[in-house]
Amino acid sequence: MCGIIGIVSRPPTRVTPDAADLVTGLDRAVTAISAVPTDVVGAAAQVRRVDELLRGLPGVLALAGHVDLVAAITARLDRLDAAASDIEYRLDGNTDRLDADALERANAERIDLKAALWAVRHARLRSAREVEALAGRDAPPSALGGYLAVQQAFSAIDRLEVRGRDSAGLHVFVWGHDIETDALATLLAERGTDPLFQSGSVVQADECLSFVYKAAAEIGELGDNTAALRRALSADALLRRALQSPGARVAILGHTRWASVGIISEPNTPPLNSFELEQPGGAQAPYVVAALNGDVDNHADLRVAHGLRIASTITTDAKVIPALVARHAMTTDLAEAFRRTVCEFEGSVAIGVASAQAPSQLFLALRGSGQGLYIGLADDCYVVASEPYGVVEETSKYVRMDGEQGGEIVVLDGADAGDLDGIVRLAYDGSALPVTSPDVVTAEVTTRDINRGDAPHFLLKEISEAPLSFAKTLRGKIVERDGLLHADVGWRALPADVAARLAAGTITRVRVIGQGTAAVAGQSTAAILDELTDARLDVDAITATELSGFAMRLDMSDTLAIAVSQSGTTTDTNRTVDLLRSRGAAVIGIVNRRSSDLTDKADGVLYTSDGRDVEMSVASTKAFYAQVAAGALLSCAIAEATGIGDARRRSDLLASLRELPDAMREVLTRRDVIADAARRFAPPKRYWAVVGNGPNKVAAEEVRIKLSELCYKSMACDSTEDKKHIDLSSEPLILVCAAGLVGSTADDVAKEVAIFTAHKATPIVVANDGETRYHAAATINVPPVDPALGFVLSAMVGHLFGYEAALAIDASAHPLREARETIERLVGEDLSGDEVVDQLRVELRQPIERFQDGLRSGLYDGHLEASTAARLYGLLRDVSSERPIEQYQQQSGKVGTPAALIDDVVASLTRAIEELTRPVDTIKHQAKTVTVGISRSDEDVIDRALVQAVLAAGAGRDVLSYRTLKVLADLDPAVADVRGYTRYRIDGDTISNIDRGGISRDLSSRVEHGAELRGTKHRVASEREVLVAIGRSDGRTLAFVPEVKGGETTGITLLHLAFHDRLPAEVMRGVLQGYDRRYDRLVDWVTETEGSFDELLLGELPVAELLIQPISDTADHWRR
Repeated sequence: MCGIIGIVSRPPTRVTPDAADLVTGLDRAVTAISAVPTDVVGAAAQVRRVDELLRGLPGVLALAGHVDLVAAITARLDRLDAAASDIEYRLDGNTDRLDADALERANAERIDLKAALWAVRHARLRSAREVEALAGRDAPPSALGGYLAVQQAFSAIDRLEVRGRDSAGLHVFVWGHDIETDALATLLAERGTDPLFQSGSVVQADECLSFVYKAAAEIGELGDNTAALRRALSADALLRRALQSPGARVAILGHTRWASVGIISEPNTPPLNSFELEQPGGAQAPYVVAALNGDVDNHADLRVAHGLRIASTITTDAKVIPALVARHAMTTDLAEAFRRTVCEFEGSVAIGVASAQAPSQLFLALRGSGQGLYIGLADDCYVVASEPYGVVEETSKYVRMDGEQGGEIVVLDGADAGDLDGIVRLAYDGSALPVTSPDVVTAEVTTRDINRGDAPHFLLKEISEAPLSFAKTLRGKIVERDGLLHADVGWRALPADVAARLAAGTITRVRVIGQGTAAVAGQSTAAILDELTDARLDVDAITATELSGFAMRLDMSDTLAIAVSQSGTTTDTNRTVDLLRSRGAAVIGIVNRRSSDLTDKADGVLYTSDGRDVEMSVASTKAFYAQVAAGALLSCAIAEATGIGDARRRSDLLASLRELPDAMREVLTRRDVIADAARRFAPPKRYWAVVGNGPNKVAAEEVRIKLSELCYKSMACDSTEDKKHIDLSSEPLILVCAAGLVGSTADDVAKEVAIFTAHKATPIVVANDGETRYHAAATINVPPVDPALGFVLSAMVGHLFGYEAALAIDASAHPLREARETIERLVGEDLSGDEVVDQLRVELRQPIERFQDGLRSGLYDGHLEASTAARLYGLLRDVSSERPIEQYQQQSGKVGTPAALIDDVVASLTRAIEELTRPVDTIKHQAKTVTVGISRSDEDVIDRALVQAVLAAGAGRDVLSYRTLKVLADLDPAVADVRGYTRYRIDGDTISNIDRGGISRDLSSRVEHGAELRGTKHRVASEREVLVAIGRSDGRTLAFVPEVKGGETTGITLLHLAFHDRLPAEVMRGVLQGYDRRYDRLVDWVTETEGSFDELLLGELPVAELLIQPISDTADHWRR
């Protein structure tokens, strides 16, 4: 996955808000929150109004440079935040003795207030502060507007980095500047031109300046790229000067990348421009920049079909987009050029394009599944992002593009930025798809919901928030009456008519449904309800799809369905709810999101946490705990409504529920112990399993899901006692969920663990504090809790284990990422293939050693395929050898060139990295293409006349090593003519003629009189090196060229050469450097006695003498 962002704006259409108006609004909020009774709704409305006033450029103009106003706003926000915290405290303790429904309403009001306060403090004030830092003090409105667009883009990129962060780019179009032509030409000349459009490049196109900033790093953390882009952009004096112009306007196109086609490098980092090595026919095409999410599967075919002249260093498929749009725009308007271009693409894509021809327009395309583009309708601005959370800082209103129905094309016009009037939507065939008010969606999340804070990953943040989420679900719903605790979920959760049917016994069956993690949480609900009702109700947990497919009856009026869903929009669950309702069943939803589909369909709804506990990580964790809490509460309420079961047991369970968040927090403090076990045992073990019994079977099911999602393991989940009957032969890593187990049940599990150990499995046990009966590879202790709830702590250990295991497995790829990053860096420099390979031999030494150490220690046994490890080991050994290209050709059987070797190494590294990558917060995908595109390959070698002569004689390219080709290429300047050739076949110790040409046809050969391989030809066959010599009998100058296959010499091509008499000294030096190290040897020989070496003498001596005469004899010329 990647992320696209775009910012298109217009000059503000509203005035700068008055400072007094802003302060007064917050004062009114303070008054409302301080009133008796507290007017939370009124306070939130006032804060939201201030938030609206501070949006966009008017808000920045109001705040920038006005420290007194910022201080006044901050002081009032502090008071309001304190009041909101006090309200939360009262709600937690229910000091106002509200019933469950009133408490729910009060909590919803508090959440709205907190969201508004967060927006003003962390969006408006922060944005103004960051814009002022970029623009500098006393910046004019034009600069503040330009840098505001930049800041909006940075915020979006920062949030979208969970979609991919190996590189990021930001492109800025600036037009309307007042820099004089001569001055601009000087400034541009100082910057130089970069055909690869790398970071810091600037291009003048039409009346626009095109700036680009990029960061590409194989290794790094979330936020690193945005910080690098911010530093580069803020230091750009030319951009700053352009934005100082009163009429300056900007438009932004940005991208954050997870490389799938082409290596990680700045030339491959979008946005890319339309420049080609040369324009077809020398024509001047419109200047275009583009960004891509997805893959253009037919990009290679399009390069050929259109004859695109793209620099070899740029290997990403995204480059074809601007190049083709620019070409089509030479014959039609931009919109049609864009449509024609995207219609040529195969694959699932989201595309953003901008052009200097119309800089205030942004062109978007979306087709296929798995991609997204959202157009935020902000304050005089369009904010485009690949996810809704990329736009919500600026607006809660957006239009979602739909790529599923054949694809959509959108053109945004900055003249109407922020309004629907500026959006033109088309189908791929060009037909109009008008955008109307019903297309506008209101976001269900805010920046407060998606703030990662200081956590390195959203997953860890969300696991850490689980105790609070659990406690919030219980808030105000456990009450004491007559010395016992009761579950008071309110009539909205348990409607009176449903309670009456339960009491009357007309509901006799309860089915808990869901999908994935929600279904597992539902298993705990069913188990608790079954226990509390003494099994007198028919209670079962079943996935929604199984119920709708195989367990649906015509009359379901005797059934209560508890539908569990984090989002409330799960299609399979909601479809089953519809079927149940249509057949008379009652439905209660356990859901996290207010106003979701499930809340509308269900008879009753019990919200988890705050009813808006957003999770950003793909692996859902805290929702599981909140669903367990809600299910336990609802079970107690249902059991009480039926009049079945023991009130004391319900009270004890509710008391344990209230204490559980503290136990969960204690587990979090033991993360280091869990991490140690994960680092030691997760990477080397290939086969994993999770087991549990009783309530812990729920934990085992949940942990299996998370380990599968985080560590990409297909693993078993079994009952503890059943595991020995199934598959211990694979010696798996077994996570044993045993928290809360005591007495004989714990004894039985201890025996099973002993059996696992005896079969060379690696059991890791989660058990109560103080347990010593488990003899396992590792025991992770948790606080003792109610046995019915111990599974919650087992699940928490499992979640943390999965997180730490993913990090450990991912870290094992670190030396491989270092190696690939080194290759990417060297390939991006202006080096030849030979120079890259020479550098790699040195710079890859340490990463290779660490990889080899890992292989020896078993670090890679669990997650790196044996074939991948073997191939990578062999290729890295080739790179490390004295003659990498020859070693590679000998081992692989392929034609050896630097480009071929490096491509194979990168491909192998990429495959290994993919097998080891564990991205934690998002979903892993595989890179499709891994060519690196060395800018100077072996073509210069092949094109040399001497090399062509050998090939023309009949020697196959596959039998000529790259070293041989290089030597011939270096000898080429010395050769005046190739006068003939003889090709020999070598088979062991025998030699025979194959073919002759030129003067060789008239010359006799010793081989005709004897087949024994001896003399000079034996030397060439043994050493496999090109040799220049003089024929003993006829004095002709010759070159012997070995032909090698599979490490064995299979033939020799003998060339009859005529050398130039003499060459310029600098040319002769290059010839001698390339052949048999004669230059270095000659210098060493001469300086041994003479102290210095006069290079000019190389131009005065015969070429043949310098190449053939013994070094000692040649050195005598310098002594004279």
